[in-house]
Amino acid sequence: MKVVEVSLGERSYPIHIGSGILGGLQERLLQEATGSKLLLLSNPTVYSIYGPVVERAIEGASLQRSLVLIPDGEQYKDYFWAYHILTRMLQDGLDRGSLLIALGGGVIGDIGGFVASVFMRGIAYVQVPTTLLAQVDSSVGGKTGVNHPLGKNMIGTFYQPRFVWIDVQTLRTLPEDQFRAGMAEVIKYGVIWDREFFQYLRSNHRQILGLQPESLEQVVQRCCQIKAEVVSRDEREAGLRAILNFGHTVGHAIETATSYRGYLHGEAVAVGMVAEAWLAHRLGLLSETEAGEIEETIRSYGLPVGIPKEIEVSRMLSYMTLDKKARAGRLRIVLPEGIGRVRVQEITEEGLLEETLRALQRV
Repeated sequence: MKVVEVSLGERSYPIHIGSGILGGLQERLLQEATGSKLLLLSNPTVYSIYGPVVERAIEGASLQRSLVLIPDGEQYKDYFWAYHILTRMLQDGLDRGSLLIALGGGVIGDIGGFVASVFMRGIAYVQVPTTLLAQVDSSVGGKTGVNHPLGKNMIGTFYQPRFVWIDVQTLRTLPEDQFRAGMAEVIKYGVIWDREFFQYLRSNHRQILGLQPESLEQVVQRCCQIKAEVVSRDEREAGLRAILNFGHTVGHAIETATSYRGYLHGEAVAVGMVAEAWLAHRLGLLSETEAGEIEETIRSYGLPVGIPKEIEVSRMLSYMTLDKKARAGRLRIVLPEGIGRVRVQEITEEGLLEETLRALQRV
């Protein structure tokens, strides 16, 4: 088992990464539980596969378990489901010493962390991510939240888990489109931070898509190391952490414009990265060669690189002005200056952004 530490003083926590380690969760629960009650939050699909293993760990730790399963899909990550979970926790008598386990993908981790942060002003929770996207991104860093019809993750908190438990074997039961979507966030780390890692992804896409355990562990560990380093320097996105949003300004606009149904999150981010790379080129920040390498790498993992013609570009632009990264109505977008290096850029020429988006509708 490999351990990556997120260093945040008294809020520091470990990320445990390994293959076949899900059954070892019991020991950590014994260390972390301060009360007798626990809420297990998951969705029906994940619970049917991995619920029994986690249930045995909970039973072995002598914890009284409540269970909430929410439907699978980004459209269910909203305040109404959060309210339902909170109601169930109150009905079952959970208290400040209780623990919440988020077992599933990014939707479960985000809403689970949000609920844990507001229930009785905060209880302990742990992340047990079962999708690639959650393992390399959303389970680490303490960003929690729910969506609103006017924007993604507009309601949320910064709230760190007690620990993250990653078993890469869970990726073997992940649908292929979900795995490929997770690769968008993986590629993001190479573009924003580590050129060598980006080249590794370009050279080893067959092994990674073939789910070779050694490659998967290496990929997940490196992504967690990068995110841990960024979060340790800037927990609440006062500066550096904003670079993790590469691809997300355009990506979130696509998700919102399709009511969180047209694209998986990673697919939308993939298109967003392509758009933001070519915007950087139009602004003179990134060479045509490197913009092409970013697009080619994203395409090699079977991810989309174009915007459907049925999505109105004007609508996307209006959603971007509501983005959390905007300031006084001015767009701020993460743009690559080179592979392994990015900057947060205020967009003063929205015409170039519109031109870039319309060009991608012809891809």
